[in-house]
Amino acid sequence: MSVEIWTIVLVGLSFVAYIYIGWQSRVENSKDFFIAGQGIPSIANGAATAADWMSAASFISMAGLISFLGYDGSIYLMGWTGGYVLLALLLAPYLRKFGKYTVPDFVGDRYYSNIARLVAVVAAIFISLTYVAGQMRGVGIVFSRFLQVDINTGVIIGMVIVGFFSVLGGMKGITWTQVAQYCVLIFAYLIPAIAIAWFLTGNPVPQLAFTFSDIADKLNKIQVDLGFKQYTEPFVNKSMLDVLFTTIALMVGTAGLPHIIVRFYTVKSVRAARYSAGWALLFIAILYTTAPALSMFARYNLIDSLHNHTVAEVQQLDWAAKWEKTKLLAFDDINKDGRLQLTPNKDTNEIKIDRDIIVLSTPEIANLPPWVIGLVAAGGLAAALSTASGLLLVISSSIAHDIYYRIIDSSASEQKRVFVGRIMVGFSLVLAGYFGVNPPGFVSEVVAFAFGLAAASFFPVIFLGIFDKRTNSEGAIAGMLTGLLFTIIYIVGVKFGGMQPWFFGVSPEGIGTLGMLINFAVTLVVSRLTPPPPAEIQAMVEDLRSPLIEESLVEE
Repeated sequence: MSVEIWTIVLVGLSFVAYIYIGWQSRVENSKDFFIAGQGIPSIANGAATAADWMSAASFISMAGLISFLGYDGSIYLMGWTGGYVLLALLLAPYLRKFGKYTVPDFVGDRYYSNIARLVAVVAAIFISLTYVAGQMRGVGIVFSRFLQVDINTGVIIGMVIVGFFSVLGGMKGITWTQVAQYCVLIFAYLIPAIAIAWFLTGNPVPQLAFTFSDIADKLNKIQVDLGFKQYTEPFVNKSMLDVLFTTIALMVGTAGLPHIIVRFYTVKSVRAARYSAGWALLFIAILYTTAPALSMFARYNLIDSLHNHTVAEVQQLDWAAKWEKTKLLAFDDINKDGRLQLTPNKDTNEIKIDRDIIVLSTPEIANLPPWVIGLVAAGGLAAALSTASGLLLVISSSIAHDIYYRIIDSSASEQKRVFVGRIMVGFSLVLAGYFGVNPPGFVSEVVAFAFGLAAASFFPVIFLGIFDKRTNSEGAIAGMLTGLLFTIIYIVGVKFGGMQPWFFGVSPEGIGTLGMLINFAVTLVVSRLTPPPPAEIQAMVEDLRSPLIEESLVEE
């Protein structure tokens, strides 16, 4: 069967499975809708967290970034995995112990202020919309290549599927769907990586092939011959300071992402939250230790397949012709010598490659069987849809629970709260679709912005809310607003306003670190210059950190 038929079959089967799980997991009460009734087993929650975490940025785009950036691309590996360790050990158990539905719920109650709650809601929505834009673009890319449909049509199809199991099952439906999606995406990532490792090095274990073979030396030589820096040379594309700032921004941004934090509300106890964090870290490590190897293999194969080949030879490559139709791969024989050259100079480079196609195109470039290529397409969709569904629920719960129920109508019935939640999922889908059709950048770039915003807004107030009982509502509000506004202005100014990166050349992806430091400073200073929190709030913070109290202090 052709690649397209295999893709239709595998994507179709996975979609049927997701829809079936969503139907079986449909819910009627708000606790099931927003936090899955706090009844998800640790290992299942670990798999769901990993799927929620390993978005289109991880599956589709991260290896592409590393492939283009070389050593400097390790910021994504260190930041995203290190951040998860930070979240799992430092914040998640305490947030689960607090026993609420959302991050704005924690902020509103800990800082005894609906204004703080509203600021947190705005931050959560802004972060989630920025993040979901990358996911919907990933969905569109997969559909445009493998099912030969327009990117906009692919986004709409993805919206319909996500909407079905999100609206019906809420967090319960999303969680069990994400367990299935993790299984799809991890097999889709590992199978081609193992096959390509075997073909290139004779070692089927990607991590060992990457470490102990001579493939890195070969690629370094090729890079130098083409005029590039060595693939393994550090600080070529980013300065040392920018690497540091971006890594920290990704790390603390991870610990502040609302759609990841909420996953720890879905288990039975604090102990279960810790175990599920351990499982999630294991499941995440399987992909993240494979990504550097796949990135190197992909760049080696790509150069070998395209550079210095004649235009006629490249045109005969079926995969190249199909990717060219998506406009994510382009060829232009600028010097008219009949051959295509890959160069570091934009004016003379004749092969233009979108970073988001590296993982998706690698199985085709390596001449793997059509079913493997179709499986990779299904995996890319699973990664994008799993994260998109979690983000949509964050937006929905921020409005339906934190604004409607907690501020507007605290006497709303269970049915009404679930109804409003479902309406908000639909509204969020429309916004997600718009950003999927009109994305502000490539997948990992957009997602990196979301991490910076999370670092600058949520991480300081959550950290201080747990470990500093003197931090008050005035400080938290001032800190969140200052950190968030500074980071937004810097990112928008540099990326879209023509402003130069004025802070020692730190990129928009890394400026969230400075936003976080500003947030910490403003929060601590304002808290010390204003009255302390009420005595009962300070006592609650003391109890929150006590290992003797296992269950939630506040029950819905």
